[in-house]
Amino acid sequence: MIYIKEIKKTEVQLCYELDLNSIGLWSKDQWSKEFNKSGVKIFALFLSSRIIGVSVVQVVIDEAQINYFSIDKKFRRKRYGSFLMRYLIEHFKLLKLKKILLEVSETNLIGRKFYNQLDFITVGKRRNYYRDDSNALLKEKKLIKY
Repeated sequence: MIYIKEIKKTEVQLCYELDLNSIGLWSKDQWSKEFNKSGVKIFALFLSSRIIGVSVVQVVIDEAQINYFSIDKKFRRKRYGSFLMRYLIEHFKLLKLKKILLEVSETNLIGRKFYNQLDFITVGKRRNYYRDDSNALLKEKKLIKY
């Protein structure tokens, strides 16, 4: 069974382990800090009782900033990422948010294609944003037509 739910700080170890097995972005301490930030919600994608995907989202006024989005390497290219992202998009629409923002590495061609297929557009660039000095592309998806 596949399902998505918001998770709490008690799941910090599972998030850290998934991160280690996917993109290796944050330390365990960084994960703990994310769970304590104001306005942050952490959504997990479960396959049976196993977390196979995580998204960290911060809502600020009328925008959602996706600070982290990853699927366990063993479960990639099986549409689980699309399932989680489509859930988030619908969730944000219900909250009447205007747009979603996120960063993706300029060198991450698979990630860029994934977001482009979901109608995210590139609206900016952050130079030398990542530890390896690669640039981040700022992507945006409008949820409400102006």
